[in-house]
Amino acid sequence: MQKFLNKIICGDCIEVLSSLGEPFADLIFADPPFNIGYQYDKYHDKQKHEDYIAWTRDWMAACKKVLKPHGSFYIAIGDEYAANVKIIADELGLFMRNWLIWHYSFGQQAKTKFARSHTHIFYFVKDRKRFTFNDEVVRVISDRQKKYRDRRANPHGKMPNDVWDEYPRVCGTFNERTNFPCQMPESLLARIIRVSSNEGDWVLDPFSGSGTTAVVAQKLNRVYTGIEISEKYAADSTERVGSSERLQVEAEGTQNWTEHTDQELKWLYLENRVPAGHLRKSRALLKLFADKFNQRLGKVEHYTPNEIIDRLEKLGKSGELAVLPGQVHRSI
Repeated sequence: MQKFLNKIICGDCIEVLSSLGEPFADLIFADPPFNIGYQYDKYHDKQKHEDYIAWTRDWMAACKKVLKPHGSFYIAIGDEYAANVKIIADELGLFMRNWLIWHYSFGQQAKTKFARSHTHIFYFVKDRKRFTFNDEVVRVISDRQKKYRDRRANPHGKMPNDVWDEYPRVCGTFNERTNFPCQMPESLLARIIRVSSNEGDWVLDPFSGSGTTAVVAQKLNRVYTGIEISEKYAADSTERVGSSERLQVEAEGTQNWTEHTDQELKWLYLENRVPAGHLRKSRALLKLFADKFNQRLGKVEHYTPNEIIDRLEKLGKSGELAVLPGQVHRSI
């Protein structure tokens, strides 16, 4: 298995995974072709209905085979085959914990029907009672904490809802955008990897594509394997993962903001939806936000609340912070 460690493997995921022996993956994230005619480099994304369903069953079975007994299995899929994925998972003996909806802005426009602005993400486990779920690292500041100062609020915040609308689709004008089709936002993968794996765990993506899963796994100190049928995508994504390796390095001191710590700060800001101006006015909220940030970094030397708010405001002035719902750029 060592030859698969921290590698993007070029090949058919069913063939590659079927050749392996013991389970190795702690977490699998799969974003397969949706069978809607999208133009890929090598794969033809318009199969007969029955052929696509049979193929889906085969690759899901191959993934289950390499998933550890305590492992988690996430699948992103479109409307057309979401029900089929659920039925196949039931047949394979997987247990569904959530049927998530990723609702994004910049939906694909259409002339003859309503614009699509969501993707289904299934969250399955192999053992319904034994699995990794790190709720404390994905909890967000609740309305009871933001608005009502309610003492009954969980001091660690609340669990995110099963409709995820914090993450916009990666459009062509975004800095994060690469030259790959169908690119997932890193922040969405970060939530999944954080909650369903631990540092050092093995993350598998059987449809690696742009390599986003591998990139984020590396940033969060997991090991990874990606499988990609296109030679070009495999080579280009391997290069992308290599160029992000420097982001694993944490800040050495509280005044040193690396690209990695900036990205963590921007992700946390997006998920918690508390404008920097509100954090500046409320020391209680700012302290809670700072605690969450330092917990994510896992550092011995923590960033102070003042250092964090100063950095947020600097990022906001430079236009690097996401615009929160109901907010404009100038009112960070």
